Parts: sequence; structure tokens; C-alpha cells
Amino acid sequence: MTATTAPERVRDPAPPSRPPRRSWPLTVAAVAGGTALIAAHGALYGNWLVDDAAITFAYARNIADGAGSVLQPGLGPTEGYSNPAWLAVLALGKLVGLFDRGVLFGVPDYVLFPKAVAVLCCAGVLLACHTAARRVFRRPGLVTVAFGAVLAAIPSFVVWVFSGLENPLYALVTCWLAVVLFGAVLDDRLLSGRVAVTAGLLVALAALTRPDGLVYAGAYPLLVLLALRRAGLAAAVRSVALSTAVFLVPFGAYVAWRRVEFGRWLALPAVAKSQEPPEPAQFTRVGEVVGYAGALAVLVVAVCVGLVLARRTRLAAGLVALLVPLGLALLGFAVLAPDWMEQLRFATPVWVLGALTAVFAVARALGRGRTRRRIALSVALVLAILPTAAQFATVARQFRAYPTVPLCLIADTFGRGFNGQADVLGVEHATLLLPDVGGTALTSRLTVVDLVGLTEPRLADLWGARDMAGVRDHVFERVKPTFIHSHGAWSQATGIAEDPRLAADYHVLSAGPVAEDWVRRDAVPDGATLTAMRDYQREQVARAHHEQTKALRGRCGPTLRPGQVP
Repeated sequence: MTATTAPERVRDPAPPSRPPRRSWPLTVAAVAGGTALIAAHGALYGNWLVDDAAITFAYARNIADGAGSVLQPGLGPTEGYSNPAWLAVLALGKLVGLFDRGVLFGVPDYVLFPKAVAVLCCAGVLLACHTAARRVFRRPGLVTVAFGAVLAAIPSFVVWVFSGLENPLYALVTCWLAVVLFGAVLDDRLLSGRVAVTAGLLVALAALTRPDGLVYAGAYPLLVLLALRRAGLAAAVRSVALSTAVFLVPFGAYVAWRRVEFGRWLALPAVAKSQEPPEPAQFTRVGEVVGYAGALAVLVVAVCVGLVLARRTRLAAGLVALLVPLGLALLGFAVLAPDWMEQLRFATPVWVLGALTAVFAVARALGRGRTRRRIALSVALVLAILPTAAQFATVARQFRAYPTVPLCLIADTFGRGFNGQADVLGVEHATLLLPDVGGTALTSRLTVVDLVGLTEPRLADLWGARDMAGVRDHVFERVKPTFIHSHGAWSQATGIAEDPRLAADYHVLSAGPVAEDWVRRDAVPDGATLTAMRDYQREQVARAHHEQTKALRGRCGPTLRPGQVP
């Protein structure tokens, strides 16, 4: 007998049987081994931290000390950072005595703590890889170590993960988002409430770690859209709505707090940089990533991905879940305005998600199929890796020799250097205008004004409007800084060095093809003082600068405190 009944609500299907869990010792060994490879490469850059990271260090110090969200104690509150989640990590480190207190194990903790957190984040990235790999591979430990080896070989990834910036946390969050989606697709549980909530929380954390983290808000809806044939429209809409709501609650709360606290919808760095709507030509910037990784290597990996997708296996379905956030990472990289820093700073999630996709696809392509095809792929892979490895070795060597704007160079030359100048001038309170404010804010007892506008509201608005005449008017008519330092591209962009008010109101302390320093005429009492200041600049500051350029990977003492001199 047959009967017709109303269709029942389809429950989330039970997950398919999984391979037995590997023992914890094997998991730990695989994660630790891959992490050790990354850390070993990172150690080659010594104590180097990029000066931009020190801006967040300064805010973390002042928040933890109770001074509020300020660049320096006594200034008005500003949001001169765009990485509040990373700021929270640093402030917590200071509160518990692990950051900005002194020396730990013979290493300054302002170096050790962010680099140690970076190592932990790398371990978390490797654990995410292992979590996904054990679902589809018999030897997930080997896949995990291979993933770590690939990341360790990429200078762009290693440099910026250990730079003191938010990159390691960003890599961790985006990798786990991809792995959560990967597992959900394998288990056919993409529409489950747990997956929707987890994805929403991870996207919120990504957006609070970097502004371009907002792009990952599209990952879960896109995957749901791709699975719409197998899922009911109503269930899909509910899941996407839930995930979006979970994302919007913490992220929206932070934006609302920003509006109340600072009177702005955007952080000052975003205002100053004034991200324009993307133009079609910008999407060709994906070619920068391909060129960096090596076109031949990317082609071989693409072939392996195609071979896996063609078989319509569980791994093929999971690979789609990795390709979606990878595509969004590439989109985010292309849309962002080009960065002046070297080594593709904004490509960190591209390397993580790309390496994860590549290792999974290559491992499966080499592990399945006829022997002849596997041999051909192996040969092609070796031939593709060789030029990429040579290029990576070259750029890593070059960066070790000339790293991007070291924190110690700025702290010694401008923070401590202008403290000494103020002592020679005999003033307790003075103002210093310059474009490099990270290490300066950590060591200067002067009031620091950011020429670039990343931490100063009025200048941020002027930079956002690309009003360089307004920048110069604000500097010379409103700020009237005691000291001015400018150099290179910043002098050219602002036109500050050619402004007639500079020659009229300021004495030159030092001048050169790259950098120049000035002091206000009305602050210098006599010619003897001016001569003493120029001598100090030539002897003490130039000596400190020379010592730092000989040790560009970072040596500036156990602590960075306001009032120090070279």
C-alpha cells in the first residue's frame, strides 16, 4: 500500500564517517614542525619591527595605562589605528606584564611579545590546516607540514606576520573561516545554525582586525548561493540572515561606539587614505600576486585544482569552500589602494588561503591517478618551484639588508633625537611635526603631530580631500610646530619644503637629498644656541642614525620611554 504524505522538514544530515582521529602527539608534532619552519624564517629578520606597528603600540600603552585612546598622554582621544582587535591583544599583553614593561628572556618585550603572538597565530593556522586535512587525507600530518613549509618559504607572508602589525591575527581568522566553511560543505551542514553563527563571528573578528576584512562577509552567502539547488530557499535565507546578524552585532556595536567616542564613522587612517571606489584597471593587481609567486608555479597549482574539481569528490566540494574566500582575498587585495611598503603587505590572507588550496590540491593530484600522470605532475611541480624558490631567496635577502622603516631607526633618530634637541634648546614643552610617528610617539616627550594625518583629525580630513594647500596652511598657521622633520616622498607630496613660510619662520637644522629638519626661528634665543643644535644634529643624531642603519634589524634598548635621548 502506498500513501501520499506531506513532505517533512529536512534535518541537517548527519556528518559522514570520518577517518580515525590522529593521536595528539602526531598532531602536535605536525603543527609544531610547520610552525618551527615559519619561525625559523622569521628569526632571520631579527628584532625588526615596522614603524607603523608602533602607532598601535603607543595606543595600546596609553589605553592600558588609563590615559585613553590617545597617541600620547594629555592629547585628545583619536582613533589613529584601524586594527582594534590587534590593539586589544597588545593592551592585554601590557596589562598582564608581557608587553612594554622591560626585558623577557634577554629580549625587549616590545619585540618578543608581538613576535611570540605571531608564532602562536601561525600555530593556529597550522592547526586549522590539520583540522581540515584529517577529514580528507590519510596522512594529515604530512599535509600540515607541507603547508607550513610553503608558508615559511614565502617572504611576503613571513615578513609581515613578524612585523608587529596585525597580519598574524588576520591570517589566523581568515584561515579558520575557510576551514569552518570547508568542514560544513563536507558534512553538508552549511545551513546549520552553528556554522552560520561561527562564520558570522569570524567575519566580525576579521573586520575588526583589518578594514578590508569586511570583504569576507560575502564568503558564507556565496557558498550558500552555490548550494541553493540542494537547499530550500527559505532555509538558505534564514541561515544567511542569521550569519549576517551575528556579524553585525559586534561590528555594528564597535562602529556605533566609534561614532559616539570620536564623532566619525571611519578610523583616521581610513579617512586620510581616502579609499576611492575601485576602477577596472585595479583588478589587474592580482597579477602582482601571481608574479610574486611565479606564474609557472601558479599554473601548475591551477592544473592540480582543476584535476581535483573534475572528479566531483568530497574534496572537490570542500575545495570550492576554500576557493570562495581565496577569491575574496584576491578581490580585497586588488581593491585596496597600492601600499608604499614592500613585500605585498596586504596579501597575507592570499598566501594563507592560496597555500592551503594549493597543498590540498597538489596532495590529492599526486596521490591519485595513473603513475605516468603523477610522474609528469611531479616533474612539472619541481620545474615550477625552482624559479619561485630562487626569487623568494633573492627578495628575502634584499629585505634583510634593507627592511621597511624599522621602528628602532625612527625611535632613535626622531623620538630620542628631538628630545635631545629640545634639551639643547632649553624648552620643556615643544611640538614636533613629522611623517613617522610610531617609534617617535613611544620615545618623544614632545607633542607629536602626524604630518600624514593617520593620528591627527584635521590633517586626516585634509589628506582625505587631497588638499595639500590646506595641509600646509594648517601646519604653518595653526600648529606652528617647534620642530619639523620631513623627507622624500612626504616632502614632495605635501610641498612643505618649498613653502615660503618655511624659509621665513624656520631655521634649517640639517639638510640633505633625502631628509631635512627645521626649528622655529622664534624658539631659538641666539646664534650660539642654533649652532649648538646643529652640532647636536650632526654629531649625536647622525651617530644614532648611522648605528641604526648598520643594525637595521633592530637594536634600540630594553625599553622605549618618553624623554630618552640618543
